[in-house]
Amino acid sequence: MIMVLRCFKTVIYSGAILVMVVACKNKASKNPDTGKKTLTVAAGLDSASLINDLAYLSSEALGGRETGTPGNALAQAYITRRFDSLQLKQFDSGRFQSFPLGNRSTPITGKNIIGIIPGTTYPDKYYVISAHYDHLGTKGDKIYFGADDNASGSACLLALARYFKHHPPKHSFIFTSFDAEEKGLVGSRYFVGHLPVDSTKVLLNVNMDMVSRNDKNEIYASGTWHYPFLKKYVDSIKPLTSVTVSFGHDNPSEGHNDWTNQSDHYPFHKAKIPYLYFGVEDHPDYHKPTDTFDKVDKGFYFRVCNMIRETIVVLDRQEKLQ
Repeated sequence: MIMVLRCFKTVIYSGAILVMVVACKNKASKNPDTGKKTLTVAAGLDSASLINDLAYLSSEALGGRETGTPGNALAQAYITRRFDSLQLKQFDSGRFQSFPLGNRSTPITGKNIIGIIPGTTYPDKYYVISAHYDHLGTKGDKIYFGADDNASGSACLLALARYFKHHPPKHSFIFTSFDAEEKGLVGSRYFVGHLPVDSTKVLLNVNMDMVSRNDKNEIYASGTWHYPFLKKYVDSIKPLTSVTVSFGHDNPSEGHNDWTNQSDHYPFHKAKIPYLYFGVEDHPDYHKPTDTFDKVDKGFYFRVCNMIRETIVVLDRQEKLQ
């Protein structure tokens, strides 16, 4: 495989954060032996915006983004502004889907944030692209920054929304930023229980949770054990990315290594809506205050988000997923 890299530096200022981004654009190149293109994952996503969004969402100012806290509200406002600036459409109920959070002496309201890009060919058939924006907040004097879990998925969601706004999909895409995942998938359970469209018209959920770092350059596309017909679409993009895309963590016989019920794709699965879940295996900083922006592998993260984009493009081309 031959890869041509074009790199540039960008300095970004967001609040109190100064980020130096080194962004590389991959370009398709021909194998001199076969004459075939071996890489087509060009820089379809805005790398500077992707990294800057991740930096802000995992910053100290947001205090770990626990549902019901001021930091969580700041994350809501940030994601909402981005959806609004992209002019993503809304359902009649508006940009937010509010829901109560358990039986508490002081009631807490969670908020899912929703934006829509109508499909050009199949506008009444929907893909839900999702990531949760909440995390664990603070415990004592420790901030649980949640850079990988799941500021990474949230920033990737924003990058995908921007990309598909400029490259309209064939199916309608519902971009959903879930709240209260860390409280027991409360936001996604509520969303699936109160779908804004007929459930029979929701063809797929693509969920992202922890997608920014792995020492083995590996990410899992989980869900194909339950939905084997999705495997060929993921296989088709493997030659187009330098990231190792593996299958697994979705077989009930794997016990605690089965991720089927571990993130926001699970309520979709329970509702018999197929899913693909992209995520890395747990690392030493999982659910610890040390899950910070500086630990993110920026190159790996950018390649992963582009791989997810390419996978969604392939899935969107299908009239039927079968």
